[in-house]
Amino acid sequence: MKILVINAGSSSCKYQIIEMESKKVLCSGLAERIGQEMGRLTHKILPDAAEEKKIVRDEYFPTHVEAMELVISLLLDPEVGVLKSKDEIAAIGHRVLHGGEAITAPVLVDERVKKIIKENFILGPLHNPANLMGIEVAEKLFPGIPNVAVFDTEFGTSLPPEAYMYALPYSMYKDLRIRRYGFHGTSHKYIARKTAEFLGKKPEDLRSITMHLGNGSSMTCVKDGKCFDTSMGLTPLEGLIMGTRCGSIDPAIVPFIEEKMGYTPAEADAIMNKQSGLLGICGRTDMRDVHAEAGKGDEQAALAIKMLVRSIRKTLGAYVFLLDGIVDALVFTAGIGENDHIVRSEVCKNLESIGIKLNEEENAVRRPEARVISAPDSRIKVLIIPTNEELEIAEATEKLIKK
Repeated sequence: MKILVINAGSSSCKYQIIEMESKKVLCSGLAERIGQEMGRLTHKILPDAAEEKKIVRDEYFPTHVEAMELVISLLLDPEVGVLKSKDEIAAIGHRVLHGGEAITAPVLVDERVKKIIKENFILGPLHNPANLMGIEVAEKLFPGIPNVAVFDTEFGTSLPPEAYMYALPYSMYKDLRIRRYGFHGTSHKYIARKTAEFLGKKPEDLRSITMHLGNGSSMTCVKDGKCFDTSMGLTPLEGLIMGTRCGSIDPAIVPFIEEKMGYTPAEADAIMNKQSGLLGICGRTDMRDVHAEAGKGDEQAALAIKMLVRSIRKTLGAYVFLLDGIVDALVFTAGIGENDHIVRSEVCKNLESIGIKLNEEENAVRRPEARVISAPDSRIKVLIIPTNEELEIAEATEKLIKK
């Protein structure tokens, strides 16, 4: 069975075709700068017994339809294609940002589902319209093939009210749907499932803390296999310090800078989302660059690392308490989590008293597989598990169409 996974953005579209029996990615690609003067399609073919092939096409894509038509032509190309017919695709899985409170599991797309996606444009204004457009393009270009929507907010729908409510007037929750939703849910759900498998536990018995650390970062507290708390909130801005996002700050800062600097709400929002975080502190977003500058004596780069680590440790401490100190595993994932041994070491430093002890030699090694990096006598296991959101979407899609 072959599943096409689509992640449509406002001016881009990522995709993969996954062979589900082997879990092998047959091809992947990115169409970008859609609607601009010149677009680009980067298409990668991953054959069984040869080097990866990459095709780059610079063309004008007025809309996502034209971009995906080029993708289809490459998929069916006699020389480089991975399909003989579009009918080989059993289903199409779509990443959708926001399902609000209405959708709590992956769903087959129908008019009701599309209506719910539209209703949540207000909560996901940058992503939901593009996600819906990706679905409609797929319906047009792949008629008769089922579409499945997998929502990034799904994992957070298990949050208890005391976790998802803000201490604002209750009417704001009822009327405006202001609450904590959590994001990176597809990644956190995948990692929770893989953590249980790795530890040989039933998913419903798992108590873990997942750290999805990348340009966008979030943490999730997993209790009984479900999301019990998570660091992102109404939007992905809340929580940890990130590449360009400030994370949690005193909310009174917002009207203060609007008044003192003359910013509009939109301008203040753009500063917090696009000009803050690591970028705002030291002018860099890539942790490799931040470490390099800190190594040269750049005090602001060193400060940025300390601030990032502190924000992670504060959240980690809170989640250990929420789990009553009974934690099976602490899991690092995503770009920084999987590759930055310095950040991992600093996060776990001097935590033996709560049961976390790192094996520094193993931590310093980089290998692309799930593994233990804690010491043998660490009460809480520390793991690295590579995330795979596309596979999680594909597996959810496969499971749904087999029902």
